[in-house]
Amino acid sequence: MASIHPQDPALLMGTSVMATCTVSPELDLHASSLYWTLNGKRLPSSTYSVLSPTALCVTLTDLAGSRQRSGDNLVCHSSSGHVLAGSCLYVGMPPEKPVNLTCWSRNTKDLTCQWAPGGQGETFIKTRYTMKYKLRWYGQEKVCEDYGTGQPYTCYIPRDLALFTPYEIWVEASNRLGSATSDVLNLDILDVVTTDPPPDVQVSRVGDLEDQLTVRWGTPPALKDFLFQAKYQIRYRLEDSSEWKVVDDMGNQTSCRLAGLRPGTVYFVQVRCNPVGILGSRKAGIWSDWSHPTAASTPHSERLLAGSCDSKVGQQNSTLRRDLKQFFGWVRKRAYGCGGMSIKLYDQWRVWLQKSHKTRNQVLQGDKL
Repeated sequence: MASIHPQDPALLMGTSVMATCTVSPELDLHASSLYWTLNGKRLPSSTYSVLSPTALCVTLTDLAGSRQRSGDNLVCHSSSGHVLAGSCLYVGMPPEKPVNLTCWSRNTKDLTCQWAPGGQGETFIKTRYTMKYKLRWYGQEKVCEDYGTGQPYTCYIPRDLALFTPYEIWVEASNRLGSATSDVLNLDILDVVTTDPPPDVQVSRVGDLEDQLTVRWGTPPALKDFLFQAKYQIRYRLEDSSEWKVVDDMGNQTSCRLAGLRPGTVYFVQVRCNPVGILGSRKAGIWSDWSHPTAASTPHSERLLAGSCDSKVGQQNSTLRRDLKQFFGWVRKRAYGCGGMSIKLYDQWRVWLQKSHKTRNQVLQGDKL
């Protein structure tokens, strides 16, 4: 009994549109009695034009982007408020080329890829992103189907991946106003491997040393059958702090001693892994997630003194603790990572100590190395 033209148009932002509501003569309604609403808000009569007794036109200029992805509702009403006809206006921008396409494989078993919309990203209308892939030299083009990863602009390929053969991967973006395709990403699954966080992270005290903790962890079990060397990284923070300190250059070792810590303090420690050279790959892998935080506390500084009834012994212990603090502070300035501590380094420190603190040489008398 009534219709709107154009019906459900796709329009560029900033442009104008003229819509016409035409009613059937059988309704016995004059065009001048009709009115328009956009998303439920009545449009001013100054934008109307009566084209004929049965046709009312409305002109919308300098269109803004649609407020909802499903389009803006343009509706023609009778004077009593009844809806006569409606149309959806899809006002927005065509998509730009998707960018920053990156992928990673967890334990060589699957592939997850993520990208970002091109330009400012906002198109104001529903835009579909489709990730496609194929083997570089042969094979048919395939479409990634699992976009329900919980992360935006992400797709997941759970199985049937080839090793030792490079892939070509790209993303296509399309909406009612146009389409765009990302650059093609060439990758080998073995070059983008990540793994589960290291298991069995344990943090323990180093005897009664008040400023040290030992961290031990296991190798990710999912990669035990692969030829690779892992790089590990540790981070730790105080219980009442959100700032993490990171220990790099761990190499392939699965333990580390943290020194220079605050006595009588709870620390949270995490470890992550980067698999290097999976099955002969020449590229480093991708860092895993951090392990769950493991907590441990350093001893209180009074502990050694409290356990001694001999004030002379307590004084010697206190002197030894000060020397150890001084030694580990000296080590941190000259050693890298946690694996740089050795007897040779300790001998170097003794020479430095003798030269700079001659009055304290008695502390080292009788010390045989």
